[in-house]
Amino acid sequence: MIRRAVGWVDGHSGAVPLVRKGLRYVFPDHWSFLLGEIALYSFLVLLGTGVYLTFFFDPSYETVVYDGVYEPLQGREVSQAYHSVVDISLEVKAGLLMRQTHHWAANVFVVAIVLHLLRIFFTGAFRKPRRLTYYVGVTMLMLAVLEGFLGYSLADDLLSGMGLAIAYSVVASTPFVGGNVVLLLWEEPFPGTSEFLSRIYIGHVLLLPLALGALIAIHLGLIVLTKHTQFGGPRRLERNVVGTPLWPGYALRSTGLLFAVAGLLFLLGGLVQINPVWLWGPYDTWLSTNGAQPDWYLGWLIGALRLMPGWEPHAWGYTFVPNPFWGGVAFPLVVFGFLFLWPTIERRLTGDDAFHQLLDRPTDVPWRTATGVAVFTWVACVFLAGASDRFFVQAGVPYEEQIWFWRGAVFVLPGLAFFLTRRLCVELGDARRTPASLGADRS
Repeated sequence: MIRRAVGWVDGHSGAVPLVRKGLRYVFPDHWSFLLGEIALYSFLVLLGTGVYLTFFFDPSYETVVYDGVYEPLQGREVSQAYHSVVDISLEVKAGLLMRQTHHWAANVFVVAIVLHLLRIFFTGAFRKPRRLTYYVGVTMLMLAVLEGFLGYSLADDLLSGMGLAIAYSVVASTPFVGGNVVLLLWEEPFPGTSEFLSRIYIGHVLLLPLALGALIAIHLGLIVLTKHTQFGGPRRLERNVVGTPLWPGYALRSTGLLFAVAGLLFLLGGLVQINPVWLWGPYDTWLSTNGAQPDWYLGWLIGALRLMPGWEPHAWGYTFVPNPFWGGVAFPLVVFGFLFLWPTIERRLTGDDAFHQLLDRPTDVPWRTATGVAVFTWVACVFLAGASDRFFVQAGVPYEEQIWFWRGAVFVLPGLAFFLTRRLCVELGDARRTPASLGADRS
């Protein structure tokens, strides 16, 4: 049967030689290369569960009286969007499973991209000829964060309303263009018109998924064109790839990973509660807190807003840069600017413009590893500062003391991390290059 099918394809398209070559495509055998696949399969779960949810969600701020099965909300005025999310969670068949799986998949999607990006950075996989592949990946991370924020902002619960209020202030604080942008999106002062929810709904279910899908396709296409990188080792050269061919070995292994990722996400969706909107309640502008927390990938932005002192440049009676701009716009621009510029910075510093197929170990380039750890430490300090309110509520640590601690830590800890990491990499590299180690490697 297979031979007849192959013969039919070859007779109608002449594509068998191309298919045969594709099936012999070799994938390196290293666990870190699976991080990108986990991101891809999480995205597929996101698409599947998201399509299911669109059948029942109503993106409308129109006020209705809740008459569903959740008694604490009965008789209360809520938006149609919030009503539909609660109905999905408590009344629609498999609704809660799909909604929570969708939410968990979004978190895992961003986690996998971040870990994959760290692997790319610390091994030098961004070097020529893969710079465009790297830029596509960083852009994908930016869009994934925005997509996740828009997703949980649709529910119109207290968590999403508080997040959108912060986003409104951040966008409005952008010098020169902020006021025009918020009027373009919200049309009037916060919370805006009913059309605003429809706009973020279209962005979440159509525009950003299409953009992410296109970037994933480009990313995969570039990987095929440039071939996979690999770590050095026996028979591994700059001109070859040693590993498992696509068929049958890698295809079956990757299919197993697909089912494992999907199964784990559905297991989380069914057993681990996330974003219980019926507990948060609908959003009202006069409410400010209820213990709800944004998804983890926004913690660094919340931390940046909290750490920034109350500094706003004034002149001639005007505020040139409102305070939310520094933590909400400038900080992420610096982080992503560093990620985008790093391949150029390293090329200028080293003068290395050669093609690279073999990856570096982190200890091979101590200064690059130390720089990456220092920047990661800087972002991690800001991220942990975003949980200051939780530390205050759960452990009683004074909030203001935490803020002052982290304000100092963002200047001290990155430098310390750079020094210690570079020293450790140099020591490990020297130990690996000793005659005894070389003899052990040869044996």
